[in-house]
Amino acid sequence: MSNPYFQFKQFTVWHDKCAMKVGTDGVLLGAWTSVQGASRILDVGTGTGLVALMLAQRSLRESQIVALEIDEAAVAQAKENIFHSPWKDRIEVLQKDFIFFHSSDKFDVIVSNPPYFIDSLICPDQQRNVARHNDSLTYEELLKGVVGLLAKEGRFTIVIPTDVADRVKLLAMNYGMYAVRQLNVVTKPGGISKRTLICFSLKKQECLTEVLIIELSRHQYSEEYINLTREYYLNLK
Repeated sequence: MSNPYFQFKQFTVWHDKCAMKVGTDGVLLGAWTSVQGASRILDVGTGTGLVALMLAQRSLRESQIVALEIDEAAVAQAKENIFHSPWKDRIEVLQKDFIFFHSSDKFDVIVSNPPYFIDSLICPDQQRNVARHNDSLTYEELLKGVVGLLAKEGRFTIVIPTDVADRVKLLAMNYGMYAVRQLNVVTKPGGISKRTLICFSLKKQECLTEVLIIELSRHQYSEEYINLTREYYLNLK
């Protein structure tokens, strides 16, 4: 049986009640997303609360984070994880379908690690299906909702499969959002990118694209990956 929790340097994430466990995608999103100057942050599909906690750790002391999640069990676990963290007064977990979420105040930063299997085999576990398949929240619905909630100078950051990155960027342009940063993630040297992180802005500008290699060899992490995640992982100094 896998460990029911994941210990980070400043907080612990229990994930035994969540369909989607703590994984590299969420850690990369939480570590790579810029929160500079952000006072209001929205995490769409927070799951365990991992990304919200990571952003709280390095955002402004006065910043407020709203963490949305549709699954009841995940909401309960995210609330518990956040309650036992140093930032329980700054993160609000809401059980809400993003499609029906409204806010009178705009957000400086919006992040999402969305459902990512399109037209793939449905598994018997309904909770896991909701977390992993985008039938309940398509990329188009996500982008449409984000553009209505993003502040004028705000940024939206997402982690998605590399093979849909171009499609998502085209969809975003239809809603007036433009890719300004892109990180293609490669597991090991010589491999191909299977995950991509993209940061969108309402202002069109040249997109800076980089490649991140996670491991140089088994359990030997690249300097770039260590620099990105050392604030969080216990075993990285």
